[in-house]
Amino acid sequence: MKFYITTPIYYPNSEPHIGTAYTTIACDVISRFYKQKNYDVFFLTGTDENSNKIIESASKLDKDPKEYVDDMAVLFKTIWKNLDIEYTKFIRTTEDYHIKTAQFVFKKLYDQGYIYKGLYEGWYCIHCETFWPSSKVDESKLCPNIECRRPLNYIKEENYFFKLSAFEDKLLKYYQENPDFVYPDYRFNEVISFTKSGLQDLSVSRKYNNWGIRVPFDENFSIYVWIDALTNYISALGYPFELDLFNKYWEVAHHMVGKDIIRFHAVIWPAILMALNLKLPQKIVVHGWLTYDNQKISKSKGGDIFNLKNIALSNDKIKISAIRYYLLREGSFGQDIPVSLERFKYIYTSELSNNIGNLFSRVLAIIDKKLNKQVFKESDFKYISLSFINEVINNFDKGLSNFNYSKAILEILNLADYLNKVIEENKVWEIKDNKLNQIMYELLYSLIVLNKMMYPFMPFISNSVIEQLNLDQDSLKWDSKVSEIINIKERRILFPKIENVDI
Repeated sequence: MKFYITTPIYYPNSEPHIGTAYTTIACDVISRFYKQKNYDVFFLTGTDENSNKIIESASKLDKDPKEYVDDMAVLFKTIWKNLDIEYTKFIRTTEDYHIKTAQFVFKKLYDQGYIYKGLYEGWYCIHCETFWPSSKVDESKLCPNIECRRPLNYIKEENYFFKLSAFEDKLLKYYQENPDFVYPDYRFNEVISFTKSGLQDLSVSRKYNNWGIRVPFDENFSIYVWIDALTNYISALGYPFELDLFNKYWEVAHHMVGKDIIRFHAVIWPAILMALNLKLPQKIVVHGWLTYDNQKISKSKGGDIFNLKNIALSNDKIKISAIRYYLLREGSFGQDIPVSLERFKYIYTSELSNNIGNLFSRVLAIIDKKLNKQVFKESDFKYISLSFINEVINNFDKGLSNFNYSKAILEILNLADYLNKVIEENKVWEIKDNKLNQIMYELLYSLIVLNKMMYPFMPFISNSVIEQLNLDQDSLKWDSKVSEIINIKERRILFPKIENVDI
């Protein structure tokens, strides 16, 4: 069984922020989840380095563009590592193998008649590097992109165009035959509506300005983002020159994207793939924005209240684990999600410290003090309902398999609440006879299950748990069995009080 998950490749014209991290953490959670189920997983992320924005950002720092993107790639990799992002490959669009793939794709589309040279006349946003049809431009002559709204320029120039209009009917037919292509369904409805409104041919080149990937047969132009950036998903797998990875993973490709780039991934990219006679991704997973004070957290708007760079570079694993949990615990994945420090601290205290953290501490403390650090199975389960445990596991699996992160986390809390209730109802702290061993074994068994559920969201915390329980990494796999004798090694506080993790 195989699984291929991708983030968008990020513009390194500025540092990663919490919104960027949200997408990447969401992909990492899914990647770890499928690895726990023994899937062969390929997880791709990277940086989109060929835009004009890079030239501007580099010049502000008095750097050569190549030096600038090299430095930013190191920063991205460092931040992702410290956030416990376990990717398979980090792609950079300035790397030779990607350049060759982008040029191959551009020429193949040109040779097949899907790319042609034409004259463009109309409105252009320098900042967004986007041509806008007159129907999208109002009297203000400002960029229609709500994150930009800068003045547009009216230009007239030659360009290469992709025949996107030729794929309107093919796309609509594909959408009809593949109703699960875009998740969630209301985002898919947006894609279908956009396509039905009529597709226009797309400019896929820019005048070459000493940066970017040149059009292979016309050195006066560079390949624009629609082909340059989107082809990263197949160039990373070796297409078209080394096809082993491509043949292995492409048919199970899942692209995770923000709602603002859904059109590129669910309309333009599928059309390009159709023109190349390649299979389409299995699913486009679309999430909403993180918002603060009713505004999107973004590079242009700011508002990164979590100070992602500082947190990541400090490598405070407790804080990082809590943020990973909090971002995916809130709201419904696909919709916009408001975040705040106050809400983060509340969730940390009530759910992580007082509930989950305290649960582990209570159980391990009793085993440490009253059972000489060891428990063993001496009978069938009497105190814990295994049918309840299995129901929680099934609901958790169903939630994450459907990218319903908050549902999966609620099952974590459901199990934690149940185990706390078992402790209270049986007053385990008062048990002194031989009943104590069996009930503590059942509780510890259940905590090992709980730890498996926590792992995709908070790998550092889960690894701390398996160290305390003297287990190995295989204990995190869903097909691993819980030993009938468990010896705990040590006890550590999983989530210190909030004063120690203040942001």
